[in-house]
Amino acid sequence: MIPTQKLRVLIVDDDIATGRFLAAHMIRRGFEVSNASSGEEALRVLRVCDPALVLLDLSGPGASALDILGRIKHNKPEVSVLMISSRHDPEIIFTASKLGADEYLPKPFEAADLELRVNKMLEKQRTPSEGTQLRDQVRRARDFAGLFGTSPRMEEVKNTIEQVADTTATVLIRGESGTGKEVVARMIYAQSGRNDKPFVKVNCAAIPHELLESELFGYEPGAFTGANRQKLGKFDLANTGTLFLDEVSEMHPALQAKLLHVLQDGEFSRLGGKRDISVDVRVLAATNKALELAVQEGTFREDLFYRLNVITIHIPPLRDRREEILVFLEFFLRKYSEFYGKQPPRFTDHATTRMLEYSWPGNIRELENLVKRYVIVGNEAQIIRELSTHKPIVSSVSGMSAPPEQAVPPRPQASAPTIPITAGKATPTVDDESPSLLEIGRRAAMIAEREAIERVLTQTRWNRRQAAKILKISYKALLNKLKIIEEQNAAQNKNISA
Repeated sequence: MIPTQKLRVLIVDDDIATGRFLAAHMIRRGFEVSNASSGEEALRVLRVCDPALVLLDLSGPGASALDILGRIKHNKPEVSVLMISSRHDPEIIFTASKLGADEYLPKPFEAADLELRVNKMLEKQRTPSEGTQLRDQVRRARDFAGLFGTSPRMEEVKNTIEQVADTTATVLIRGESGTGKEVVARMIYAQSGRNDKPFVKVNCAAIPHELLESELFGYEPGAFTGANRQKLGKFDLANTGTLFLDEVSEMHPALQAKLLHVLQDGEFSRLGGKRDISVDVRVLAATNKALELAVQEGTFREDLFYRLNVITIHIPPLRDRREEILVFLEFFLRKYSEFYGKQPPRFTDHATTRMLEYSWPGNIRELENLVKRYVIVGNEAQIIRELSTHKPIVSSVSGMSAPPEQAVPPRPQASAPTIPITAGKATPTVDDESPSLLEIGRRAAMIAEREAIERVLTQTRWNRRQAAKILKISYKALLNKLKIIEEQNAAQNKNISA
């Protein structure tokens, strides 16, 4: 199967002979080939060319190859990666799948094995027509609509979607990463009067802010060095349809003013353009951060926040709607078994119990990736070990989390303390074993500090470096405090068990 148009493949191989074999094979297939002999060179080439496929074979230590795999998928998530390795260790295969490898090819291999895996990656990448894409988007939204109604809290979300879908109002979708914000956006689109018009998604966090302006608004020839032709922006492409701005909180403040202008007036100008362009675009936005806090810190415009926040939909984390865990488990198991053509054993009662007990910091996306890895590898023991390894260090209060705008709640005013007078009891003397005022203050400070750390860690989805920045302490200081809290938890559990 030769591609109808030449696609580019990046071959990353530190073995000259194997690299030449792979290059010759892919050239015969009709590909344009770029080569890199090291991981660092591969990352540089990746920025220059735009490969559809990456064949990654680094014979050095496994961790080095896996590190490059992770960085490639981070820089270019949509690229398909075939990991080639002489190591047949199931842990390596499992980790490669977790990092985003689309296929894994053990060495030695035959040309037919390479051909099979390249064909599978191309099949996944095959882009349907625009009409087919629209139908698929509607179908996916309907599929998830059935799943989203299996808990009372998501029933409320569904009801809100039905109320706002067939309007032109801007909607702000809020929730932790992986809760299904894009799915909600597609459900709104699918039930709107624009469902036969374009749905365009922009991930504001995945595009450097220097490029995001041209990505959103396009540019005219001569706007900057290398701009030899006109480029239409996402607002052009979404005209009469819907534009979904994911991770809108990551947009640079300088660009927020231009977005505000489009939302207010329905007009924008391309980079290098001399006139305003009118568009009819419905904007849906999503964020996993507390925008109120960003407004207070001056990193997000207050007027833009109010313009986006016309209607808000809060999506609770998966741990707050555990009724859906088994439903999504069944859905993804069926989906990826069909996709990969495999029939892995069903999860045992022990495994499903562990999944129901797990806190799912990565929410539905984490559950989906876990099921995908299980279908590929077929090892339930690895899945259970992973669930045990990734338990949070600090147990959050009752496992619940507040909606984003409540992530940093105002501290209530303390009422004046009262000293109870109990009939029939003598006033305690200094010799009684009661804590000193200094000790009471120290304990209260420890509790307040612990609550603040837990709240910010929940807000940042356990990104400890980001949490340290918000808490205005060093990363090392936060790790020390987490260690102390862990030791306190262990001591408390020990006392309880005793």
